[in-house]
Amino acid sequence: MALILSIESSTTACSVAIHEKGGLLGIMELHQDNVHGQKLLLLVKDLMERIGLKSSDLQAVAVSSGPGSYTGLRIGVSIAKGLAFAHHIPLIGVDTLAALAYQVRPFIQDNDLIIPMMDARRMEVYMAVYDAMFKEIEPVQPRVIESNPFLDYLKERRVFYIGDGVNKMKEVLSHPNSVFLEKLNSSLTVGELAYKKFEQKLFEDIAYFEPNYLKEFRVIASKKNPFLV
Repeated sequence: MALILSIESSTTACSVAIHEKGGLLGIMELHQDNVHGQKLLLLVKDLMERIGLKSSDLQAVAVSSGPGSYTGLRIGVSIAKGLAFAHHIPLIGVDTLAALAYQVRPFIQDNDLIIPMMDARRMEVYMAVYDAMFKEIEPVQPRVIESNPFLDYLKERRVFYIGDGVNKMKEVLSHPNSVFLEKLNSSLTVGELAYKKFEQKLFEDIAYFEPNYLKEFRVIASKKNPFLV
């Protein structure tokens, strides 16, 4: 039956979905800052109740594996690990940028490229580059974008930019072959890619799996009181 619960928590989105053999059964999403700890597990519970499933019905749990928010990723992975461990089912990690890029699938043509971008503050983004077959051309990386670094790609093909890092980059990346899609991270495509991994039995080690934060987490001290963080 291949029922897979998918969790996306790498940005402000709290997004959970259930797929059966890669087909969507249901999805619930909430876009709000700093609510992952309060809302994510409740969304899982509510979605399963609406579909009429129990967690014991699942064959696997998938989770967006980063890059992204340290807190959001940590919460999403913790919930996914807990469910996988409790029900003795596989854990599937799905690259956050790959899942974001996969949303372009309905629009893509043979020669196009996809550049998913996630806001990493100021003029920095987390990004990668994929071709029309979703093969990685440039690996996942943090990158400061102060001028258009993709001009060679744009000479003879369309380049699709997608993600919450795109809006602040539109002026810098402006070009006749640039296509900007205002779509955010979603468990919809996490689940679609997770089913492909499920078929190939590409599972994570529950005990040792950690998200790809890309950047080391830093606690910033309060300027008013050096003893508070």
